[in-house]
Amino acid sequence: MSLIMEQMPIVVKALNVGFLQTLKLFFVTLLGAFPLGLLIALGSMSKFKPLSIFTKLFVWIIRGTPLMIQLLIIYYFPGLVWHKPIWGSGEAGRFLAASVAFIINYSCYFSEIYRGGIQSVPVGQEEAGLVLGMTKTQIFFRIKLLQMIKRIVPPISNEIITLVKDTSLSRIIALQEIIWAGQAFMKGSNGISGAIWPLFFTAVYYLIWNGALTVILGKVEKKLEYFR
Repeated sequence: MSLIMEQMPIVVKALNVGFLQTLKLFFVTLLGAFPLGLLIALGSMSKFKPLSIFTKLFVWIIRGTPLMIQLLIIYYFPGLVWHKPIWGSGEAGRFLAASVAFIINYSCYFSEIYRGGIQSVPVGQEEAGLVLGMTKTQIFFRIKLLQMIKRIVPPISNEIITLVKDTSLSRIIALQEIIWAGQAFMKGSNGISGAIWPLFFTAVYYLIWNGALTVILGKVEKKLEYFR
């Protein structure tokens, strides 16, 4: 026990650095996936058949294959096949590749949630907007979008919670997120080796962050009650 107490400051410092990387990947993914998911959803509902077919096929491929494989392909494919590494070297390059993979993956999942939310709005409301002289763009942003947000908050919240845990997959391309930092103490890091307890300690970070997100998203859902 005394040994663990001595190692604690070193471990916590390393885990904090890893968790910061996890948070960066989490927020970058959301910032990119939210708007891209909406564009993909609109593409899949487009009346222009080639666009809707391509978009639906793309979503099917991304949702039907593991995120881990997508990470490996996005990071290694350009260098191994085209012999043109595009991500750069070091941690910055790995973070960029992971961000692209996560944004593409989650935007496809968000797009299906958006699509379901948009299509759940009664058609009569669009017809009423047209009668009032509103354009389709005005109808979408002033009528459909607001109601869609209320409907999609619960499923989007589930995806956000899942994203917190999925960020750990980025260690497959050696991104030094929190689990990478915890696992490093088993192999040898900062003068500590053969210690497995830091790896289990990483679960505390995930539990605290997921708990905070659950409270925040619950409050957002309550704020949107007026759409009922």
